[in-house]
Amino acid sequence: MKVSIIGCGLIGKKRALAIKDTDDILFLYDIDKKAAKKLSQEIKVKVANSIDEVFNSDSEVIIIATTHNKLAEISINALKNGKNILVEKPGGCNLEEIKDIKKASVEVNKLVKIGFNHRFHPAFQKAKELALGLNTGKLMFIKASYGHGGRLNYEKEWRMNKSISGGGELLDQGSHLMDLAAWFMGELKLEYANLPTYFWDTDVEDNCFLALSNDTNKLAWLNASWTEWKNSFLFEIYYEKIKLKIDGLGGSYGKESLSCYTMSPSMEPPAIETWDFESTDISWEDEFKSFKESIQYGKPICGNINDALNAMKLIDTIYKK
Repeated sequence: MKVSIIGCGLIGKKRALAIKDTDDILFLYDIDKKAAKKLSQEIKVKVANSIDEVFNSDSEVIIIATTHNKLAEISINALKNGKNILVEKPGGCNLEEIKDIKKASVEVNKLVKIGFNHRFHPAFQKAKELALGLNTGKLMFIKASYGHGGRLNYEKEWRMNKSISGGGELLDQGSHLMDLAAWFMGELKLEYANLPTYFWDTDVEDNCFLALSNDTNKLAWLNASWTEWKNSFLFEIYYEKIKLKIDGLGGSYGKESLSCYTMSPSMEPPAIETWDFESTDISWEDEFKSFKESIQYGKPICGNINDALNAMKLIDTIYKK
């Protein structure tokens, strides 16, 4: 598939490396010309002279991996130029921007994929398979935590500049947790939220604590943190008859694994089956492959604009409290 990438930072690079051997990357573009040139030299792809050159190209898909404040504007322009788009989560800075992207996509009949790549980690793909295939009983609740500790001068980076990011850890890692919880529980509503700033000298939250519920009042208790110090990820899904536990995401978050705990009728210690996954993060490749299948064969988009809209409705409600 013919693809161009706007945004050549960390995530743009991950996207490029994930598809460079399977798809035809026509152009790279970034307002930071040094970043674009560096990635261009690494993957041997041409740098566009302007963003309009990307919009006017033969690209079937444009991947948008910029700072939050540019996501919606670029997404809408790409759609109006007849491109399908994969735009990084959360898709924009606020609810109105997500609504505008959806409106534009309907008007031009082009597809929007939101970069909720965590759905495509192999542990989550396997967990979804088990949840659909096993006799799990009813879902009871979800507990999850996701955090890192930043780095020296982290408070000076764009993620902690509200005018650029739109918010703090709720928008950053929190949006991933909300999306994953909704993937298993359905659309969620707010029960409780607390957005403290404990450590970093910033005007956005460095932690979020959330209680969300679905239409049957099952609860998801979520924490995303910029004060974790040692990067960590844990996501536990509790059913009446089994528990699914996803631990780690590979790399600095630790080996990715999935454990399935199956309760015995006599309530003795459960039988445990564990799957360990390779440390290389293949979610980026698998997510784009899934999106291509949506474009080519009409397959439902896993992590679509409505998923982003539902997450941003929650975020909007929380920030207004």
